[in-house]
Amino acid sequence: MGVVNFAKGIKNEGNTILFVLLSHPECTERMTIGTMQKLKHIAVAGNIGAGKTTLSEMLSKHYKWDVLYEDTNTNPYLSDFYNDMHRWSFNLQIYFLNSRYRQILDIRKGDKTVIQDRTIYEDAHIFAPNLHDMGLMSLRDFNNYFDLFQAMSKQVEAPDLLIYLKASIPTLVAHIHTRGRDYEGNMSLEYLKRLNQRYEDWIEGYTHGKLLVINVDDLDFKASQEDFGTVLQMVDGELFGLF
Repeated sequence: MGVVNFAKGIKNEGNTILFVLLSHPECTERMTIGTMQKLKHIAVAGNIGAGKTTLSEMLSKHYKWDVLYEDTNTNPYLSDFYNDMHRWSFNLQIYFLNSRYRQILDIRKGDKTVIQDRTIYEDAHIFAPNLHDMGLMSLRDFNNYFDLFQAMSKQVEAPDLLIYLKASIPTLVAHIHTRGRDYEGNMSLEYLKRLNQRYEDWIEGYTHGKLLVINVDDLDFKASQEDFGTVLQMVDGELFGLF
């Protein structure tokens, strides 16, 4: 496929936005004067094993965004949680809530565009209520956690774009086995299924801002440059209206 190079000036509220696009997936570069200055926060959501970290890294390199990862390497509760979920569920959720809240504050204070691996909403609407329903978090702890989430979430802005990675259980299991994290070895299929249903319910009612759903059963953006190019077109369409 030949490389198409074009520039186009667009009037937007009195400001000229210049788009420069090289459409070949391997050499795509974009300048969006005005638009990129306003763009602060992209977030990637999805179940365990959906590919959030991989896509966050790939998009950050492509668009030259900074990336903030989910705190799994230094999280002092994660390994204990997978060994004894009932004992450590509340501690883990509070740790993640605080971590993601601080990430959002840093993003909004900064002057760069940042892509965030997992959102503050997922713990509150998916992981914490799932733990409660499974009898792994008491009602007292869940209510305490959710009240704190509601107070903190009112103080932060939603992402400029939320990218949701939709995946079936077989895809999630394949990804989890491939990366081989020890602390995920005890995770049950029932646990993944419950999370997946909650993700679908949450995304169906998401109204905080722009939403892009990518079905990773159909796209292997890590292994296929063509599939990654498809993802880039989808992201461009949401951010810049180019496709």
